[in-house]
Amino acid sequence: MVFTDRNKSGATFTLQGFSDYPELKVPLFMVFLTIYSVTVVGNIGMMAIIKINPKLHTPISISFSECVIQFFFFCTFVVTESFLLAVMAYDRFVAIYNPLLYTVAMSQKLCAVLVAGSYAWGAACSLILTCSALQLSFHGSNTIDHFFCEFSSLLSLSCSDSHINSLLLFVFATFNEVSTLLIILTSYVLILVTILKMPSARGRHKAFSTCASHLTAISIFHGTILFLYCVPNSKNSRHTVKVASVFYTVVIPMLNPLIYSLRNKDVKDTVSKVLGSKVSSF
Repeated sequence: MVFTDRNKSGATFTLQGFSDYPELKVPLFMVFLTIYSVTVVGNIGMMAIIKINPKLHTPISISFSECVIQFFFFCTFVVTESFLLAVMAYDRFVAIYNPLLYTVAMSQKLCAVLVAGSYAWGAACSLILTCSALQLSFHGSNTIDHFFCEFSSLLSLSCSDSHINSLLLFVFATFNEVSTLLIILTSYVLILVTILKMPSARGRHKAFSTCASHLTAISIFHGTILFLYCVPNSKNSRHTVKVASVFYTVVIPMLNPLIYSLRNKDVKDTVSKVLGSKVSSF
């Protein structure tokens, strides 16, 4: 499989995969087909079993330590994704502003540092908030009005003073949002200026289409984060919070294949041909 992008000085990348072992083509196909089939059938089976047996229609009970661990990984990946979106905005700016020097400006070393830095900061923020959650006091059985161990839900259940914890959450959420959005907005302002200077209408259209998918992901992700965490003393109902949380925990992962793949011309042409062949066969 070969990828070519003219915006990046005509660089071409070939995905080798397992092409060195043609004799493994059929066995590997069967292995991956089996894995995906088991995954789909297993999930559908569990949904059917839960639907049939009323005894399984009960809330999930987990310990405080399990809840805190769940929050730690959730927070790590959310913060990391916010910074990776900012890195992607900078990457698009470099690709559009000076495509001939893209491979120099965005070297493999710099890309590795940016990705590693995003994960490191995400883990650091999560660790600090998790440690603050460990200082909270809880008594007996507690019911979290959410579908995962979300930080503000834990604070609402605590019987200790959670003012510092709430302030800490607000500070980290605001800092992360402001810093990443500043990078994103600055990058896109510079991208817009660069695009408007392009003499070719086709070049401007291609540049805009390249950014459209990223802007879609940014709008959904940062819109919900700002709505949930960057408003001090928010009076949002728990139902509203749960619905908003679905967007950045479920909807965005679902949309990612569409957002980042279907904007590709070759992908769209292939989908059109497949759909066209199926329609003509009927």
